[in-house]
This record gives sequence, C-alpha cells and structure tokens, in this order.
Amino acid sequence: MRFQQPTPILRMFDEAKAREFYVKFLEFKVDWEHRFAPDMPLYMQVSKGNCIIHLSEHHGDASPGSAIRIPSEDLEEYHKLISSKKYKNARPGLNDQPWQCREMQVTDPFHNRLVFFRNLDE
Repeated sequence: MRFQQPTPILRMFDEAKAREFYVKFLEFKVDWEHRFAPDMPLYMQVSKGNCIIHLSEHHGDASPGSAIRIPSEDLEEYHKLISSKKYKNARPGLNDQPWQCREMQVTDPFHNRLVFFRNLDE
C-alpha cells in the first residue's frame, strides 16, 4: 500500500478574512474555488510550494481550532518575510523546542493553528 501526503481541511467563517490571512499575510495562492451556488459556502484550495490546504465554510467539514504542522526548509527567511509585514493580528516568533525543532506558530482568524517548523538536526 502506498499513501500520498494528506491535504488538511481547515474551517473558515469569513472569506475576506481568510484571503487577508492566507493570501496577503502568509503569501499562499488560491488554486481554485468552488460553490454549489452563488449564495452557498465557499470551499477553496490554497498553496505555497508543496504545502496544500483546503479551506471550507461548510458546516461539518472541519472543526475550528485544528492544528497542522508544515515542514519548511527556509523557516527563518519565511519568518523574516511575514514579520516585515507588521500584520496587526499576528506577530509570530521563532522558538527552539527540546525535540530539536525550530517552530513558528501562527493562528488564523478561525482559531486554526499553523506550525511551520524546521528540524535542527538536519
């Protein structure tokens, strides 16, 4: 049996806030969007490099307050980039963990936690 990388689904409640956070602040790109009708909830895919995340306004697709870990080879450079934006709702820091990992945690407007990390022993 062979498995591929999973695609996390994170709950969102406000399309404008999701775009501000994921596209403007974190610099992900919107790959595609879907609605069953113009007045229906949005389901969309955002990505940055090989990191793919689905965001859903649909009740029952996911629970707010989820957490995902995102490996990043250029963590310090990415931290510097997003820190320079002076985003009013998040000013993440870099933290070295006892498990030989450097992390940057960012919480989206819907209480989902994204943990970007780099292993220090590699």
